[in-house]
Amino acid sequence: MGEVQHEAVINSAREKVFAYVDDYRNVPDYMFGVGRFTPTTDVDHGLGSEFETAIKVGPKELTSTVRCTEWAEGEVIKLESVKGFGADSEWRFADGDQPGTTLLTVRFGYTLPGGLTGKVLGGLIGPFAEQGVKHTENKIRAALEA
Repeated sequence: MGEVQHEAVINSAREKVFAYVDDYRNVPDYMFGVGRFTPTTDVDHGLGSEFETAIKVGPKELTSTVRCTEWAEGEVIKLESVKGFGADSEWRFADGDQPGTTLLTVRFGYTLPGGLTGKVLGGLIGPFAEQGVKHTENKIRAALEA
């Protein structure tokens, strides 16, 4: 399993950052490569909610269904893959050192298939994940820092 971790200070209140990340309608706007993030359950956020997602990695579109397995308002959102491409994410939110700022810690994990497909995807996913984390941070900043 590959993993990318990133930490950033966002110049916006924790409640505002959490609300933005928690709203599934914003995911395609801030998450690099995500073209679709659609609820598959009646609950569209929080523990037990599920989403179908499509991520474009180079010429390939990877689909996955993720479930929220940990959620505490203003503190944490954890999504784990339950079907399709193995992609997990964990978002942790804390007050920054300066008033009105948020320390955002993000972990993206991914599992590749075996064989030739896994080797090809492995060459694409590593750089994609690194680029994606920076893109995601920049998009969140642009949406929330005014």
